Amino acid sequence: MKKIWSKTLIPGEKWSGNIGKGKYIHFKALGENANVSMLLYNMRDISERYNMPDTLKSQYTAYLTKGNVLMSDNGRVLASIVEDSLGWHDTISGYSTRKMIDDKYGKTTYGDSKNQWLRSGEENFLVELVRNNMSLRDLVPCVNLFSKVYVEEDGSMHYAKDHCKEGSTVTLRTEMDVIVIFSNTPNSLDESNEYPAVPVSIEVYDAPPVDLMDHCVNHRPENYRAFENTWDYNNLLGI
Repeated sequence: MKKIWSKTLIPGEKWSGNIGKGKYIHFKALGENANVSMLLYNMRDISERYNMPDTLKSQYTAYLTKGNVLMSDNGRVLASIVEDSLGWHDTISGYSTRKMIDDKYGKTTYGDSKNQWLRSGEENFLVELVRNNMSLRDLVPCVNLFSKVYVEEDGSMHYAKDHCKEGSTVTLRTEMDVIVIFSNTPNSLDESNEYPAVPVSIEVYDAPPVDLMDHCVNHRPENYRAFENTWDYNNLLGI
């Protein structure tokens, strides 16, 4: 596979960019208890974006792993998970906010700490949304790669400490031209007393064409229908 781009996302850092369809996005945790919050949008029509309820209910799951796809609100596949060493990525706990970070780790500001101030997922997302001609109204539920959040019978949500080991990996494949936004900020339910400081490497590769025997395509009947919608969309655009 040809590597076409790479970056190490340091703690608190954010990044956004356009990634065309047919690419692998490979993430590797360079320490324990990593968390990368992620948003996905259709590059050609930003009104279409990752839809958490449709993604979960159509695949009868509350978390994501190999075989699962990230669906848009138009019933298409923005990206699919083709490899995963962890078996669980959080979809339900959302992103960290300024208040969460201040309450948990102590209040910091850029004026006092410069680039060492403790950033939140919400702030990082808003900055990158503006850079991509969007705004607060376009902020939707995210996926938290590397994190496991489970729900007890009483409805309480819990962050699984030590779920992510150093060297854990997950690989997504883009099925449409997408805008991706990443934020290396703490999971909102992480109970650590210290702001997590785990860098994550991101590499993008060319991926081979998807065929009808693909694992993600056949993971569920609903996946197949979503892929059909995606193929029709891409074919009609000539991409």
